[in-house]
Amino acid sequence: MANTMQFDLVSPEKRLASLEATQVQIPAAEGDMTAMPDHAPVITTLRPGLVTVTGADGTETSFAVTGGFAEINADAMSVLAEHASQGAEGKEALEGFLADARARAAEASGDAKDVAEKLVADLVSLLDAMD
Repeated sequence: MANTMQFDLVSPEKRLASLEATQVQIPAAEGDMTAMPDHAPVITTLRPGLVTVTGADGTETSFAVTGGFAEINADAMSVLAEHASQGAEGKEALEGFLADARARAAEASGDAKDVAEKLVADLVSLLDAMD
């Protein structure tokens, strides 16, 4: 069993990370998920949340993502994020996403309203986690 896996995080704006990791926690659409070396192959969608990477040296780094996809296999994990940021630099953008999501939730109805309200709740939780 290998002790590390390659981790890459990219967004349309830039590559945010490319490093060897011992584990990666992601906000998968079905629930939070941790990937480690020798993980079974999976492709999943992401909801807004923090991607937390534990590097080979044991340091943890977190990135805020608003959604996207993750591809996991035994020796690598790639996250393709709709929008991703690290630290306080992306908080203003996330507040803008939250304002837009709240406006869409106010106009939605039926099942679409439930989905829109879930997005608002996820963005609020993400902003709280960044404090």
